[in-house]
Amino acid sequence: MVERGQRALGDIAVHSRLADGTAVCLRTITPGDAPLLRQGIATLSAEARYLRFFSPAPALPEPVIARLVDVDGHDHIAWGALCTECEGTPAIGAVHAVRARPDGPVGEYSVAVLDDFQGLGLARMMTAALLIQCRAEGLGTLEVHMLTENAAAKRLVKALGAEWTGASAGVADYRIDVAAALAALRADTEAQGVQDVFAALGGGTGG
Repeated sequence: MVERGQRALGDIAVHSRLADGTAVCLRTITPGDAPLLRQGIATLSAEARYLRFFSPAPALPEPVIARLVDVDGHDHIAWGALCTECEGTPAIGAVHAVRARPDGPVGEYSVAVLDDFQGLGLARMMTAALLIQCRAEGLGTLEVHMLTENAAAKRLVKALGAEWTGASAGVADYRIDVAAALAALRADTEAQGVQDVFAALGGGTGG
């Protein structure tokens, strides 16, 4: 299901289903989502928190939470996913792209999905939405920094065509070309959730 019209990308909600049929809604993150973000982080397993934030702590400092929801749609682009059939409509995932400098062409990519919803295509769905908005905002390259043991993240970025750029102190670095990653996602016609994102947000082929 698509809600598009003539609205800006950041105003569009994408309703779709995960690979197991779970109903979800993807939308941009706003400062008002801080409570949802706190709850989502607390719900992550200690291992998942460690892989995403490099720390198993059950809560992040408030300044970090504030930065994660300080989304302007240009220098900081972020999308979240809600489980619309779950009690309380909880947040179940989030993806971010933060520019290295204002208006610069390079940003940093990160993604997190709650344990119970991993392996169902949600990370790719959120990433498709993020990359479409990145392209529209002139953000052409994303850098990724992940723990070398994070096998799921490696599989994701490799599927996006990411280039390995180095590793140090247990952290592997990759670089994603936004246009190439969009093409790879667009070509995955069997991923209905990803295709729903392209249908909602305009395809990502022309900005």
